[in-house]
Amino acid sequence: MPHAWSGPAMEGRGAGGMRRRAPEFRRSSRRRLPGWIWWLVGIFLLVGLMLFVLHHNQKEQFRPPLIDKGSEIEEAHHEKVNFTEELLSSTSFARQLADQMTLAKAYVILAKEHGNLQLAWELSSQIRNCQRLLSEGAVSGRAITQEEAHPIITRLARLIYKAQDSHYDISTTIVTLKSHALALEERAKAAVVQTAEFGQLAAESLPKNLHCLTVKLTEEWLQSPKHRSRSEEHRNSTRLVDNNLYHFAIFSDNVLATSVVVNSTVSNANHPQQLVFHVVTDRINFGAMSTWFLINDFKGCTVEVRCIDEFTWLNAAASPLVRQLSELETQGFYYGDSKNLEREIKFHNPKFVSLLNHLRFYIPQILPNLEKVVFLDDDVVVQKDLTQLFSIELHGNVIGAVETCLESFHRYHKYLNFSHPVISSKIDPHTCGWAFGLNIFDLIAWRKANATALYHYWQEQNADLLLWRTGTLPAGLLTFYGLMEPLDRRWHVLGLGYDVDIDDRLIESAAVVHYNGNMKPWLKLAIRRYKYIWERYINFSHSYVRECMLH
Repeated sequence: MPHAWSGPAMEGRGAGGMRRRAPEFRRSSRRRLPGWIWWLVGIFLLVGLMLFVLHHNQKEQFRPPLIDKGSEIEEAHHEKVNFTEELLSSTSFARQLADQMTLAKAYVILAKEHGNLQLAWELSSQIRNCQRLLSEGAVSGRAITQEEAHPIITRLARLIYKAQDSHYDISTTIVTLKSHALALEERAKAAVVQTAEFGQLAAESLPKNLHCLTVKLTEEWLQSPKHRSRSEEHRNSTRLVDNNLYHFAIFSDNVLATSVVVNSTVSNANHPQQLVFHVVTDRINFGAMSTWFLINDFKGCTVEVRCIDEFTWLNAAASPLVRQLSELETQGFYYGDSKNLEREIKFHNPKFVSLLNHLRFYIPQILPNLEKVVFLDDDVVVQKDLTQLFSIELHGNVIGAVETCLESFHRYHKYLNFSHPVISSKIDPHTCGWAFGLNIFDLIAWRKANATALYHYWQEQNADLLLWRTGTLPAGLLTFYGLMEPLDRRWHVLGLGYDVDIDDRLIESAAVVHYNGNMKPWLKLAIRRYKYIWERYINFSHSYVRECMLH
């Protein structure tokens, strides 16, 4: 046995005498992973990387873009479209929708006329869808896309084809639409005439609250002898003929409007005690007008109220207008039910031939002792001191007025018939027009020029209404032709009764604002923007004003 082990033991020693371990006692070496495992790991890594990249791209896609303000405005600018141009463009879907909708509307009419209510209902339904899409596009300011327009265009095309297949051919369509167009044109003309009539009726009518005020004042006048005696005393005042005072003339049948004119004038005067007002009204309103100015104080000014019936010299023998008004034909034109639609409704207004309206041509006869008078219409409001008007030099002319020829249609040829030889031989058609409403009259120059006789002459020439249609302005333009002195435009600003776009700065700088037109400030149809100027001079605390609910 020992001999058996001696061999290997000796071999285990080397030259260095070191003994090596037996092979069964050596440390095992590391084993390598098979290749297919490495391939599998690589595939998993590659797939994971792809998923990560894909997920990252999706997040970037849905993340709102970060752009600066300038680029944002530029992008929004490119997205917005002019929808009007879209409707005019022959290649836009908006134009196609609009064209089909127009055609569909025509077939709706045809379908209803032929009793095909089902087709009319289907067409109307698609028309509403088309209108809704066009409205959305107009509001958002974007172009209508093919995806939006295609369903509606397709359905409308099918219905239009169905309508055409129902024998609504082109000739039938043209005849039917032509008859409808004529009918609509007639209805439009009738509506215009009716609107003018209603507007004129509203302008001529007296609101019930103003009528209430007149009734209450008249009742007090009749029940109070004291008012009548005081009125007679005022007639004898020396102030009425004192040329050192400032005299104003107002001819009106509207108590409240006259009160506003007087109140606004004295409220803006530096010395209201030096103002004298000569008010002339008709028989119906004389008691109410007198009572109002007797029971109210207007800062110490003098107010004289007279009745037009007192002027016995104003008769048919002396005045062509009075004589013309007595004729049946003239009465029928202004006070009857005229069916002649060729004449404008507004020129049938009886106020144009009212004697109160024409009294302005008789101021020297009404106030024979005065030298200068400022004339005011009852639809004006005074905002500045008017006493400075009396010191304006008129250079021998009769009237001072503000010219209105900023536009060509305010020249003489607008108001007068220059095809008539009586006009064309004596008047320059390009002469600048001017306005009544605020005027300064030199009564000495008036009497010298005998202007009232000129007025009578032109009224006689216009007996057949061939020179001008009606009103006082054309008569005034002829009467005072060559006798008018232009005033600064700031004295008199017009248009508050029809123009809604007057510059506020112009109104504020005006000495007088004029509500000429149908939209008078005492009517419900007044322009609300300007009404406060007029209401500023109404005493809403007065018992009669409260009772008649004038506020």
